[in-house]
Amino acid sequence: QVQLVESGGRLVQAGGSLRLSCAASGRTFSSYAMGWFRQAPGKEREFVAAISWSGGGTHYADSVKGRFTVSRDNAKNTVYLQMNSLKPEDTAVYYCAAGGNMITLVAGNGNSWGQGTQVTVSS
Repeated sequence: QVQLVESGGRLVQAGGSLRLSCAASGRTFSSYAMGWFRQAPGKEREFVAAISWSGGGTHYADSVKGRFTVSRDNAKNTVYLQMNSLKPEDTAVYYCAAGGNMITLVAGNGNSWGQGTQVTVSS
């Protein structure tokens, strides 16, 4: 398994941009598909985006498609989530997760999870 640490969350105005990072420890990072999830207060955790181990495949939730971009740098053991045109409804704690493949991540099944980073979008 890998250990994951998210960073980059902060308060931002609606329409603004943020880039979240998720740093992984361990030599097997490049063998995992990676995903981003979020959980707003009073709501269940939801899938946001996933990327294949090579970075050649991505998948997004409909709510963020066209605004968010997931990417990874296997040399740096890091996965990113670029968030543009942010909306107040994007406010949540954002988590990254490692999984065997994108299908399992989209279903919410990750092998390892980070502790989360808070993103707050003000109107």
